[in-house]
Amino acid sequence: MVVINARFLTQAVTGSQRFAIEISRRLRNRAPYMRFVAPRNILHRDVADELEVETLGSLTGHLWEQVELPRFLRRAGHPLLINLVNTAPILYHNTVATLLDLSFLRHPEWFSRRFQLYYRFLVPLVARRAKAIVTISEFSRQEISHLLDIPEKQIHVVYCAASRIFSPPRRPAKKEYILAVSSMDPRKNLARLVEAFKKLKLDGLKLLMVGSKGRAFGDTRIDAAVQDSPNIEFTGYVSDTKLVDLYQGARLFVYPSLYEGFGLPPLEAMACGTPVVVSNTTSLPEVCADAA
Repeated sequence: MVVINARFLTQAVTGSQRFAIEISRRLRNRAPYMRFVAPRNILHRDVADELEVETLGSLTGHLWEQVELPRFLRRAGHPLLINLVNTAPILYHNTVATLLDLSFLRHPEWFSRRFQLYYRFLVPLVARRAKAIVTISEFSRQEISHLLDIPEKQIHVVYCAASRIFSPPRRPAKKEYILAVSSMDPRKNLARLVEAFKKLKLDGLKLLMVGSKGRAFGDTRIDAAVQDSPNIEFTGYVSDTKLVDLYQGARLFVYPSLYEGFGLPPLEAMACGTPVVVSNTTSLPEVCADAA
């Protein structure tokens, strides 16, 4: 038996959760014997039903993952556990761990003190105890090997891909806005994007920014930067259907991130037929090459 840690279904969808959901769908199709387990506080019930997720225990979050999940696994005969979003039980060793990036080690100043201290403690233990590590770019493989002292042969790259929901419109009709899609944390460099957009003074063109602030991070400079700028709009979190519409209608998609393990939104924009501008940092040249 193989068990998938589906705790990601209790979290808002960012690139990490999107990766986990799409990988899980493919695993379900290829290996229906796999069992998906999660806490009870699932946010994405439609995906959970599709994956036939079993809920267990009464705890949530890290406590569920570190206490109730390993207890269930021991009772089930110590099956292989596949973890898809950075964390895993540290007291259960029959695991495959997926580490998407190590931004909390490279740039701890981008995160809340509580978040970065916990991840600095947890992730190295998870990596050393895992039977194998999966990551999402050659850049991240080199980062993990270097920063956590893990041999590269133990780290396997599985690239991301845009979900099938992202596709060009049947009747292309670009509207007058530039689009940015990301969480609002400092590494996404959105304050610099706002500054650049304001300096360009593009009459009739809006900047739409899709995403929400997480509890572990948030760039307070953005709020100050958009004051007195009616042509800059925050949409907050949007549904997948709305997100596809926004990608398809944008004149341009911009992703000025300072650090990425992969960077999925540029691929989603490309899949929708929208021109893309990205920063020339970390994994983005590897992922986007000369298509951006």
